[in-house]
Amino acid sequence: MPGAKTAVAWLASVAPDPESCRRDWERDPSGVALLPAGKAWDVLILPSRLGYPTLDVLSRVLDQPGPVFADFGDARTGFFVPAGTAARWLGTGIRTAGLGTWIVVPHPGGLSSGGTRWLIPPDGTGTLTDPSLLELAMHEAAAALAVEENGG
Repeated sequence: MPGAKTAVAWLASVAPDPESCRRDWERDPSGVALLPAGKAWDVLILPSRLGYPTLDVLSRVLDQPGPVFADFGDARTGFFVPAGTAARWLGTGIRTAGLGTWIVVPHPGGLSSGGTRWLIPPDGTGTLTDPSLLELAMHEAAAALAVEENGG
């Protein structure tokens, strides 16, 4: 899968030892890597109750959102955004991973063997989700959830 090879190279480029990261994923495509956020991307982590509807909204307005993953038991949804976003993010209830934090990242072309899996895998081009669009999508998704909860 050529797209996965490019995506592996893109993700591994931020690792302390990119070549070792690539080799580990070649040996075990169902494995994960611990990668530093804040170099090529940050991650905004939403509770999946909001994350999945937000992804639905984004998918309607964007041809290709940036990478998105779901973690352990689908409790949280992580959106890859430009580096530096985490330091400026003011939203409540949203966890951020930026400079100085590490993220467990699954192989982009492999089958996940555990807690983390791609909802939208990286394509290797460096496409990230615009944080302004993500915020608007979150507001729309939250409004729809509020209407749903109020029986409307």
